[in-house]
Amino acid sequence: MLIHTPISLKINKFFIFYFFLFFTLVVFPFQQETAEALCVKDKKANLRSGPGKHNEKLWTVLKYMPFRQVGREGKWLKVIDLDGDIYWIYKTITTKAYMCAVIKNNKTNLRQGPGTKFPQVGWSPIDKYFSIKVLKIKGSWVHVEDSLGDKAWVHRSLVWVQ
Repeated sequence: MLIHTPISLKINKFFIFYFFLFFTLVVFPFQQETAEALCVKDKKANLRSGPGKHNEKLWTVLKYMPFRQVGREGKWLKVIDLDGDIYWIYKTITTKAYMCAVIKNNKTNLRQGPGTKFPQVGWSPIDKYFSIKVLKIKGSWVHVEDSLGDKAWVHRSLVWVQ
């Protein structure tokens, strides 16, 4: 049986205080940044294998392509796409000012209103990786706009919204 003396209680409180202080000041500042949503704001953007123009160009995406930022090196952002693939993109061609979405499947129907009873828009169906700006979310439907300004509705389950 342990008997706590006033000295051992003071030592335990002292240890606990400095343990939390250590983690607050030393460990937490080095934790990775929380992933943040961002969108491509330019007409197109090159995604690279590493930070810098000298790295291999892996994919060119169009305006409104959404990503999750998971890191940063200088003016380059480390991002993840809807498939979980990692790329690097130059910061100035992205924005966090609005939400974007990307179609998750081929032959996705876009509607004139928020529901399956509404007719399809003229430019529907569309394929995977088509990027769009989110105007609003109404229940399980997302009102979107493409880079030409055409608007439509898509079911929330069919897009990756960021």
